[in-house]
Amino acid sequence: MAKSIKNTVILAKLQDAIGTAAVPTGADDAMLITNPSHTPVSANMVSRDLIRPYFGNSQQLSAGVHTELSFDVEIAGSGVPGTAPAWGRLLVACYFLESITENADVKYTPVSQKPRTPLTIYYHLDGLLHKLTDAYGSVSFDISSGAIPKMSFKFMGAYNPVTDTPLPANTDFSKFLTPKLGLTANTTWSMFGYSGPLQSLSMDVANSLNWFQMIGEEGAEVNDRAPTGKIVMELSSVADKDWWTAAKDAQLGPLSIKHGQVAGNIVQLDAPQAQISNLSYSDQNNKALLNGDLGLYPLNGNDEITVTVK
Repeated sequence: MAKSIKNTVILAKLQDAIGTAAVPTGADDAMLITNPSHTPVSANMVSRDLIRPYFGNSQQLSAGVHTELSFDVEIAGSGVPGTAPAWGRLLVACYFLESITENADVKYTPVSQKPRTPLTIYYHLDGLLHKLTDAYGSVSFDISSGAIPKMSFKFMGAYNPVTDTPLPANTDFSKFLTPKLGLTANTTWSMFGYSGPLQSLSMDVANSLNWFQMIGEEGAEVNDRAPTGKIVMELSSVADKDWWTAAKDAQLGPLSIKHGQVAGNIVQLDAPQAQISNLSYSDQNNKALLNGDLGLYPLNGNDEITVTVK
């Protein structure tokens, strides 16, 4: 019988330790996602390069076998200030530290050492179960006018044999709030003290995610990050903000965007050292827009992008 991509469920649970797989359940660990993309068997192929008295390919052997999985998650809070959102565990596996202040907020700040709590991810595809264990990843954020704000995740984990397994009988998505659209009523932002009309803003943590392999040890890891972003805003006057000089002089300044206005459903992104470059113009319904690339740099270290849920 044909499989339907719509019959997909993703479960994710933090492990107690590297090498100790977790067992996520539909009741506690179901992720409300969109746009899944899966590479069940990813490997580096090594050719035998055999010399024979005839033309033809040599067999290739697989090395560094692992699994990759990407998907999007809507940006929304947990419903209660000081309570981690259901997607918070995904950030932890993307090299973020989770800090909870009771009844106030939850902060996620980047780290430069491998977290000891990777993810176990179950990807159920209409009766087929794919498992990623010891999984780590990277994430990007996108908030655009009139659209649902989203986080895009990419994970890499150890390969496990695919099995015929029914979909979870109970999948609870109640921890995921309905998102608010990127609108004036829901979203505020500023960059270098300027906060004019914004079309879109994206930030990419850009973890250098790779699969390392040595005799005796292999796995997913992040060995660096180079956060970037893009911004599109209404073209303003020099008097409002001289972006041209800011780009020419490679100026650095704070960037912040706050989405949601009701406690429990507020997510804020802060970058203390943003830089705009590669300015260009575009048109939207005869309205001139300014486009720029963003570089996001540390101020005191491990602070290029802070995610605050409150």
